[in-house]
Amino acid sequence: NFTEAMDGDNLTLLSGFILLGFSDAPELQTTIFTISLSLYILMALGNLVMILLINTDPQLHSPMYFFLTHLSFIDFCLSSTVIPKALETFLLGRSHISLLGCFAQIFFFLALVISECFLLGVMAYDRYVAVCQPLFYTTTMSRERCYSMVVLVYTTGFLSSLVHTVLAGRLSFCQDRSINHFFCELPTLLQLSCSDAHTNEIFQVSDAVLIDGGSFLIILISYTYIIHTILQIPLARSRLKAFSTCTSHLAVITIFYMPGMLTYFQPHKAHSQDQTKLVSACYALLTPTLNPVIYSLRNTEVKGAMRRLWVRKLVP
Repeated sequence: NFTEAMDGDNLTLLSGFILLGFSDAPELQTTIFTISLSLYILMALGNLVMILLINTDPQLHSPMYFFLTHLSFIDFCLSSTVIPKALETFLLGRSHISLLGCFAQIFFFLALVISECFLLGVMAYDRYVAVCQPLFYTTTMSRERCYSMVVLVYTTGFLSSLVHTVLAGRLSFCQDRSINHFFCELPTLLQLSCSDAHTNEIFQVSDAVLIDGGSFLIILISYTYIIHTILQIPLARSRLKAFSTCTSHLAVITIFYMPGMLTYFQPHKAHSQDQTKLVSACYALLTPTLNPVIYSLRNTEVKGAMRRLWVRKLVP
């Protein structure tokens, strides 16, 4: 258990875990640290600027950008839950994380990943209403309904994560507390358990099917109707304009779901640890960094808001 120890060294070990990071490739540690730090800075700047733009520019005060604000907020918090500690691990080769710190990482990381998954489904529904039912968009996506959807997104994410964390907290762990990862990810932590983690694995798969699968189903149904509606538009130029409002969201969905499915829809023994680390790095750092870039480069309204913000800073 967590309180028993044979000596001072064991007490330190049993008070938490050792994150190994990419210690099997020590020659790459400096490179990994530099790349990760650079991406983290870009992620923070990109998402904070996106939040600033949407909240200060009246032309971006619409449901789509309201949800995008929360996407940027979740991405920023998601990376900040993991990357600062990971940078220490990359720099030192390995690092110690307390028991409380490890379970805090698990709780907030899972809560934010699940919330983002559900938010992408809500954003798909928003695009469905905008393209397929434009005359009812204002009433369907009212301010009150948008706030209710966001509350549901966070409630689902944090309650689901709480169950995962409580179930993991009931486990006992072996003498070896070395986590072959750069943060406390739940599937990796389950591998260290000396007790039966069957219940945890069942809930993990069930949660993935119900929440991740449910959100993906909402996205699939929404875009099936969207594509059907767009194909019925007679003018090619109008079809392209209608579809262009969805391309950024589709790109974000692609880069979010691919690594997430590779990790959580497989048993934790079905793939190598190196693959797990790379996949985790995608949705812990790469995806949050790319999301604001995708929306800023492909969205004329966001680029216009950037120009207006730049002019306001130059012209008092």
